[in-house]
Amino acid sequence: MVTGRDSLFVSLLILLHSLTSESAKFEVLGPTEPIVAVAGDDIILPCYLKPNISVEDMTVDWRNLDFVNDPVYLYQNGKIILEDQNPSYRGRTSLFKEELWRGNTSLKLTRVQGNDEGLYECLIKSPSWYEDVQIQVFVKAVGSRPVVSIEGHREGGMGLVCQSEGWHPEPDLVWLDSKGVNLSAETSETHRDLKGFYTIKRHVIVQETDTNRFTCRVLQRRINEEVETEVHIPSELFDYTTPWRLSFLVSFPLGVICVIGLALTVYWIHKKKGAKIDQLNLKLTSIK
Repeated sequence: MVTGRDSLFVSLLILLHSLTSESAKFEVLGPTEPIVAVAGDDIILPCYLKPNISVEDMTVDWRNLDFVNDPVYLYQNGKIILEDQNPSYRGRTSLFKEELWRGNTSLKLTRVQGNDEGLYECLIKSPSWYEDVQIQVFVKAVGSRPVVSIEGHREGGMGLVCQSEGWHPEPDLVWLDSKGVNLSAETSETHRDLKGFYTIKRHVIVQETDTNRFTCRVLQRRINEEVETEVHIPSELFDYTTPWRLSFLVSFPLGVICVIGLALTVYWIHKKKGAKIDQLNLKLTSIK
């Protein structure tokens, strides 16, 4: 039989359990808009608890979901766990330890690289509750001014190659004539280095024009950036390196020499024959 005193005690236990459970719950908040980071800069990925309770005895697990198996940063039982950290983030991540007591679990990421782009997760776990927030990070890197090199005559024209490096995201490369018209060119070659930055290269064969001016333009539309280099090719290079002209310049003198040589040979043969005929006539005259 439950007495009034027992009923009150049970009610108090239920209320206490309810209050304890509610106090153990929290929200994890972060930015609602993507973060755009410039390569080489330091950035902060905001993440904090509501209410502002201490996370010193909780787990703070930061991950780039493109590398979900390797934590970006892991704080657990009051310690930083480095054993399983993604190697590309080592020495570049940290929390604000003096702010942990009031629920600030923001991550500082230094010397941003191309590979740092991705969807990040900030996961906070207590013994009785867990929650996370996701943050999109974009990385912006404007590459070097294009370097143009002359490769020499190719297929009746002049071969050019253009290269630019240090881009993110992957850019496009176009060749233009002096009027801004796209030139037909080979497929672009791209390479991504260990830090996630792109190098792009493209070959083109150009024909002689009234200006002989050509432009290599590298552009990245997502970040609205472009750089270009203009090159002028002297007409003399076309005049003396175009294959059919070079062949003509070599073969014409040789042809002239051959013709002169042939004429001299014919002349010498005829002269020799004439001399023999004269000698024969002289002999015949002597016999008479």
